[in-house]
Amino acid sequence: MISALHPSAPTSRDGRLSFTAPPPGFAPLTDFDLAAVDGAPGLYTLRDTVGADLRLFLIDPTFYVPEYLPAIGDEDLAALQLSTPAEADVYVVANIVDGAPVVNLLAPIVVNPVARTATQLILEDDWPLQAELATAAA
Repeated sequence: MISALHPSAPTSRDGRLSFTAPPPGFAPLTDFDLAAVDGAPGLYTLRDTVGADLRLFLIDPTFYVPEYLPAIGDEDLAALQLSTPAEADVYVVANIVDGAPVVNLLAPIVVNPVARTATQLILEDDWPLQAELATAAA
């Protein structure tokens, strides 16, 4: 396993993503649109493209969980046509639990930003399923 490296500056990430397999709970859907949320650095929406009205909020962990470096295996890199973790964009799913924002660090979404392919990993590492969200990094 190789740890993911985060880019130092965000790039334009908006656009269509095709998952290599349906994300858990979203079968049979594999195509989604990723869009930045205006005025919220590092916050994105992921919406289905077939009108099923499915939406997730994704966060770029470099903004809110800078210590997060999930291990991305060679097989996952190959499925996304990536050579190294540094080529990947990594997101975590955000939710509101008991009125507070939390992120799922156990199941990141990893994206090949060039091919626009994605996969949701289920990590074997000891990351929390519901981590409290920290203040945005300066």
